[in-house]
Amino acid sequence: MTEYTDYYGPDGLRTRGTVVVVPGRGETRAAYARLGKRLAADAYRVRVVDAPGIDDADPAGSLTRLAGVLAAAAEDSAPGDEGAVRPLVLLGADTGAVAVAALLGRGDASAAGHPDAVVLAGIPGRAATTVGGGWDEELDVRTACPAHRSTLTEDTGIRRGALDDAVPQELLSAAYDGELGVPALLLVGDADPLADREALVRTAKSLGRARLSVVRDAHHDVLNDMQHRSVAAEIVTFLETLRNELVPVVTVDSSAW
Repeated sequence: MTEYTDYYGPDGLRTRGTVVVVPGRGETRAAYARLGKRLAADAYRVRVVDAPGIDDADPAGSLTRLAGVLAAAAEDSAPGDEGAVRPLVLLGADTGAVAVAALLGRGDASAAGHPDAVVLAGIPGRAATTVGGGWDEELDVRTACPAHRSTLTEDTGIRRGALDDAVPQELLSAAYDGELGVPALLLVGDADPLADREALVRTAKSLGRARLSVVRDAHHDVLNDMQHRSVAAEIVTFLETLRNELVPVVTVDSSAW
């Protein structure tokens, strides 16, 4: 089995950047096929790694191992010896987002391939929240999208009940309170029962270059819910703004809606 799942841009187009996707609790790389294809269609190279293993007894060691995975994934993501096409962006979901934020928050950006920016989606709140019930209840927490619900249900590799796994407070504190040091796009669904919106607002305001985008009616799997097209567009807008030194490419002078 390969270590990564890759998505490439259309033939003949110059690659505009590299996005390394880090899944969350219970997820496999298959959950990000739709997102990977959509970002790749805009000429971004997308590489999805496996969800990080979080050792409750050694969260710091878990981050160190993840840093090695991310650095290796970025280094050989392009042909030849040139490394990743910049900008290099780490995109994490759920505990993938927590681990990426905690990693950068402790000053390990260079060990993780020196990313130029991060996208952090569906960061769970600090308070322990259990889903309970069965698979249908977990799906309701994750997504309302029929296609994504089918993808998750048919994925024999997904670990059902994983959203009940506790996230180490050490990592959550590092994710919420650390200084990332790079531009960040935070994404959260306003129907996500695992999120702490107020804490995310405080975190976004505390960071030097951060944007918190709230997705209407989206659940915990904010990257893969009913609004996945708009979410992908928001990510592409961020990527293009990043390429333009954080100066928005499009601004609105007047609007009736």
